[in-house]
Amino acid sequence: MTDASSASAAGLANLEQRLAEDLSFLELPPKEWVPVTTHDGQRVYDTVVIGAGMCGLVAAASLKMLGIRNVVCLDRAPKGLEGPWVTYARMETLRSPKQLTGPALGLSALTFRAWFVAQFGTDAWDGLGKIPKGQWMDYLVWYRKVLDLPVRNRIAVTDLEPLGDALIAVTTNDLDSGSTERIYARHVVLATGRDGLGSGYVPPFVEKIDRQLWAHSAADIDFAALKGKHIAVVGAGASAMDNAATALEMGAAGVDMIIRRKDLPRINKFTGISSQGVVHGFAGLSDDWKWKFLQHTLGAQTPPPRDSTLRVSRHPNGRFFLGTGLNGAHQDGRSVVLETARGDMSYDFVIFATGFTVDLAKRPELTRFASQIRFWSDVFDPAAGMENGELATSPYLGPDFEFTEKAPGSSPALRLIHCFNYPASLSHGKLSGDIPAVSDGGRRLARGIARSLFVADRQTHFDNLVAYETPELLGDEWTDSAEMIPSLMKGAAE
Repeated sequence: MTDASSASAAGLANLEQRLAEDLSFLELPPKEWVPVTTHDGQRVYDTVVIGAGMCGLVAAASLKMLGIRNVVCLDRAPKGLEGPWVTYARMETLRSPKQLTGPALGLSALTFRAWFVAQFGTDAWDGLGKIPKGQWMDYLVWYRKVLDLPVRNRIAVTDLEPLGDALIAVTTNDLDSGSTERIYARHVVLATGRDGLGSGYVPPFVEKIDRQLWAHSAADIDFAALKGKHIAVVGAGASAMDNAATALEMGAAGVDMIIRRKDLPRINKFTGISSQGVVHGFAGLSDDWKWKFLQHTLGAQTPPPRDSTLRVSRHPNGRFFLGTGLNGAHQDGRSVVLETARGDMSYDFVIFATGFTVDLAKRPELTRFASQIRFWSDVFDPAAGMENGELATSPYLGPDFEFTEKAPGSSPALRLIHCFNYPASLSHGKLSGDIPAVSDGGRRLARGIARSLFVADRQTHFDNLVAYETPELLGDEWTDSAEMIPSLMKGAAE
């Protein structure tokens, strides 16, 4: 081990000791208080969290900090590859400012800054621009380890089945062994990311083209195989720029950005009003005001980061075609022909950075509930000119991120399933998909589950109250005065 790596390890060990001391002083995590529940001879989990990326870890940590420890996180990915950071997120650095506390749950020793400084020092922190995405993943791996969060990797959830109105059967598939297992949960949290209620969106006319000739920007793309080829990237958001830059850096002969707008958006609207007021107040808005805020934000669109855009434009063979709406596409031999406002444009491969869509038919774990889930389109009719398809397909969630029923009483177990991913934004604000307010989102979620568990177990808690017999006083703390004090007797007589 080099001197630098030895110092880094020592610094991290000191930070972990500091964190342990902070937790001890705050009496965290508190004692476990949820009564044990069993079903079919198995202990029922108080909560099963599907997904162990950032949101899944924060959900599990927030529950643990409230004394709810009988929890497990299930993730399809191998350990260390959870979430998008080192898979389909192809940016070089995070887009969020380095100083944001993110998943730290109000604990200074749990912040990325503390983790970084412990290993590399304050001068390195001062010199850091934005956080390299791989380093953020390293931090999340440490976060999981130091909080001792229970994660099972390479586990896919294939079915959620309601058992009455108080229990969910969770069917899992071990992706390594192929074995299946049925476990039980009182609550289920979907921490399944940007596409957590559907999949990546591509225009319908793309589906008829050979899948070897195109990909969605969130797919597993072999960029080395694109060396020397002419590539199109449809879209102008952050992922579009990052995918285009990656293709250029891997030796693509040329990459064309196919952009519908005549100009790129310049201002990130929601960032401009971010505050604790928005974090805590958004959920209190009326439906029309929630819609108004997010419809304006989506209408303005989020600009791609400056660094990501320069990462493309620094290459002479990276070209921007603005005002080039895509009207269709067809295959010509081994080429994809994009039918655009500028005419037909032919490419060897096309990457569609066209966002995500809610499509419950693509989520096998929600098959039994899909027809019962209430969406905003079921309850809200926007004013003329305010229509937005993405918002209309957002789930209409309750105060604890729980799904609500399209028809009251049709699926009471829906309240046990919590949507802690990006599609929750219209109901709760941006608390379950982005770094800035994820701790606030996790704590809101955990408090709601804690309340629900306590209410459900109220008889047990009351019985425990009645049965509690540990004395505070032993009876030897005082003596009874048998006679009245004379002066008090005289006063009483008068």
